[in-house]
Amino acid sequence: MKPITRRALLKYSTAIAGLTAISPAAVAGILTPRASEGPFYPKPSMRFDDIDNNLVKVADAVTEAGGEIILLKGQILSKEGQPLAGHRIEIWQCDVNGIYLHTGDRRRVTYDNGFQGFGHDITDANGYYRFRTIKPTVYPGRAPHIHVKVWDREQELLTTQFYIAGYKYNDSDGLFRRMSPEQAEQVSMVFTEHDDVLETQVDLIV
Repeated sequence: MKPITRRALLKYSTAIAGLTAISPAAVAGILTPRASEGPFYPKPSMRFDDIDNNLVKVADAVTEAGGEIILLKGQILSKEGQPLAGHRIEIWQCDVNGIYLHTGDRRRVTYDNGFQGFGHDITDANGYYRFRTIKPTVYPGRAPHIHVKVWDREQELLTTQFYIAGYKYNDSDGLFRRMSPEQAEQVSMVFTEHDDVLETQVDLIV
């Protein structure tokens, strides 16, 4: 067996120190990136009475929302990879006309009253959630996006935004540009068609 030289020992120690130094960053890298809540998170008084996970059909409304209907689904996990059951996930977004269900959005655009604008779901025993909503549309100055919050009872665990993967103007969006390519991939919606419905899955790690 060859003796360990002082130089080899120093090199080994440096490598171990380097691994220790990057471990927290590596762990943090798996977490879903956070994003601004934005100015149009609808307070309870602004929401429809119907705030379920089907945003394209408001209770008692005759017609469904305009826009391209999608199924958004995924799983919420802890950073250790454990599914988080019984967690509340909320989404909100502008309607097909690009206006939010919020009193602060005062642009002269007619809101689509067939679109719920805000909804929530509770994760099942395996941490899964699902929403029926519309493919996000353009809001002035932003790439199409969906706002997302995750709660554990009264504790807010995450606020983020989902984007359309490969959308041509993503890179002109200031919030999107702040993310690394790996982070952007974590919150990008890739769509596939199943039974004539566009589906996408975005898993969240909190």
